[in-house]
Amino acid sequence: MAIATETQFHVLAVDDSIIDRKLIERLLKTSSYQVTTVDSGSKALEFLGLQQDEQVDSSSSDSSSTTPEQNEIEVNLVITDYCMPGMTGYDLLKKIKESQSLKDIPVVIMSSENVPSRINRCLEEGAEEFLLKPVKLSDMNRLRPHMLKGRGRDQKQQQEENQEQNQSPSSGNKRKAADEGPSPERTRARYSSNSSLTVL
Repeated sequence: MAIATETQFHVLAVDDSIIDRKLIERLLKTSSYQVTTVDSGSKALEFLGLQQDEQVDSSSSDSSSTTPEQNEIEVNLVITDYCMPGMTGYDLLKKIKESQSLKDIPVVIMSSENVPSRINRCLEEGAEEFLLKPVKLSDMNRLRPHMLKGRGRDQKQQQEENQEQNQSPSSGNKRKAADEGPSPERTRARYSSNSSLTVL
């Protein structure tokens, strides 16, 4: 039963090297994660639906945003190589963290170069981890807490929304009762100016 829960975690792996991509995919699948791999930062943004949203904003004539398939797939973590042509892993990290809809997705950066300034810059920008290549199976265990934290944050937001919805109908019921007027048990006699008795 625990395995079924773990397979629900979906990781988007981004690396321009096919060898590194296959290695990370195998390690993630061995660790019971669902994996999608892409070879560039722009393809990662496209998969997440961010690239197409920006194109829609810039050209209002195009009414399509993301495909239904992309909207249905929830990504629990993005793991990306730092050094890639075009868009680096750092650029991808910044785009994700700047996006209102994607900013809560944990991002992990990988690199074969141990450059402290690069590591610090990525962590300051919001990366959860910085892994040195070659990535090992033991590194995969470090990913789970970040995904659980992200999932816990999502559940907390959903609970808060449910509480707000639950509170709204109850106050609406009180108002409805007040609008209906007093109940028969609450009627009382009143005297009018012409001394006749009126029951309300």
